[in-house]
Amino acid sequence: MARRSKAIITCAPTGAIHTPSMSPHLPVTADEIAQAAIEAAEAGAAILHLHARDPKDGRPSQNPDLFRPFLTRIRQASDAVINITTGGSPHMSVEERMQPVTIFKPELASLNMGSMNFGLFPMLERFKTFQYDWEREHLENSRNLIFKNTYADIENILRLGQANGTRFEFECYDISHLNNLAYFVDKGLIEGTVFVQSVFGILGGIGGHPEDLMHMKRTADRLLGDRYQWSILGAGRNQMPLATIGAAMGSHVRVGLEDSLWIGPGQLAASSAEQVRRIRAVLEALNVDVASPDEAREMLGLKGAANVAF
Repeated sequence: MARRSKAIITCAPTGAIHTPSMSPHLPVTADEIAQAAIEAAEAGAAILHLHARDPKDGRPSQNPDLFRPFLTRIRQASDAVINITTGGSPHMSVEERMQPVTIFKPELASLNMGSMNFGLFPMLERFKTFQYDWEREHLENSRNLIFKNTYADIENILRLGQANGTRFEFECYDISHLNNLAYFVDKGLIEGTVFVQSVFGILGGIGGHPEDLMHMKRTADRLLGDRYQWSILGAGRNQMPLATIGAAMGSHVRVGLEDSLWIGPGQLAASSAEQVRRIRAVLEALNVDVASPDEAREMLGLKGAANVAF
């Protein structure tokens, strides 16, 4: 793992894997998404990982027209690095998922490093009522869902990124994804610093136990050596505990309502900014400095905000 000088906080404020009925604090409209992102940046997030929603019913959408209003507003109000999803939703085609990155050419985009079962249906045990019909269906259908990210898909997205000067947050949900990542590095399709986002606690991927975190770290070290920057994403109740363990070991961290609706046991987070402030307090208690957006750009080798298309 490349030596960390400061910790990058990534925030994912748009809650794409959750449904609006699960929390009244999930942003849905472009104005709400922009405001949530700007507040997260003001709280200390150097990177903003963004999805869009249909404002009529909160359904996840990769329609570029829904991204443009909040991308423009965020860029006007903040110097945070914008990270646009190519994951979108497991229910979308790869072609649909790639549209916003193709058009807006961001500094950074997410890239899922393998196909997997993606089990959201356990949320139905906790949440019984929903505002929109699509929400229950969205969760129930994940019982029979493969989140498709084939080698051809990954290569296509990598080549798109190269053409646009976009680099990637490589989302690794399991050990096999690290092996896939190392394959593309060895083939020369990924150059420079590799930004690894280790994702824990999604059913179908690696678990959320500290031993799972250690296993991912050992494997990444063995496969990637000092070529990577490491970040921790814990889903649900795993968010703060795993981010804290990772930070103590030298990782960067990711929080936000996309990954967890909670700030404590049984307590919904009022905003993604609240989660940013919480993990920032943890970092400061560990005597770890928080990276600015420009420091994050330097660590990750990004092209700069002047070279995006929004």
